[in-house]
Amino acid sequence: VPGGQLATMLDTSRQAIVQDIALLRSSGEKILATSRGYVHASALARPACRAEVVVRHTPEETARELYALVDLGVTVVDVAVEHSIYGEIRAGLQLSSRADVADFLDKIGTGRSHLLSELTDGLHLHALEAPSREVLERARTELGRLGFLVRDDTEQALTTRERD
Repeated sequence: VPGGQLATMLDTSRQAIVQDIALLRSSGEKILATSRGYVHASALARPACRAEVVVRHTPEETARELYALVDLGVTVVDVAVEHSIYGEIRAGLQLSSRADVADFLDKIGTGRSHLLSELTDGLHLHALEAPSREVLERARTELGRLGFLVRDDTEQALTTRERD
């Protein structure tokens, strides 16, 4: 639920919502802040498989990457970059449909925000979730076909970490 919508529903300010969510999170509540609003972790069904993929592309290619993934039935859980000063910076996305992707791209398109990958010359990591390893493998294959997937130095395996 977007913070502004919560504020309207509860007849309070958005800032009050932000502070209250921060207090809830500090007390141990598993509340995720995504680009589309807040979600309690218990509301997220966990699929059978999860993987992380390392990709690189330009900001203009973001739509192709994200639409390709959700079209395959993959949820793009988050995005992470390795910053030279701050270390890993990770942001929740929870994109699982074309509508989710369009909303995310609209927000980026306003010019008030930038993609995290712009900090690292397009290099970034996504945590992906899917109902099966086969779906994740199709996602890797498609990212490779698009030229986005970063391969390791030996070219023997795709750069992913998987856990069931």
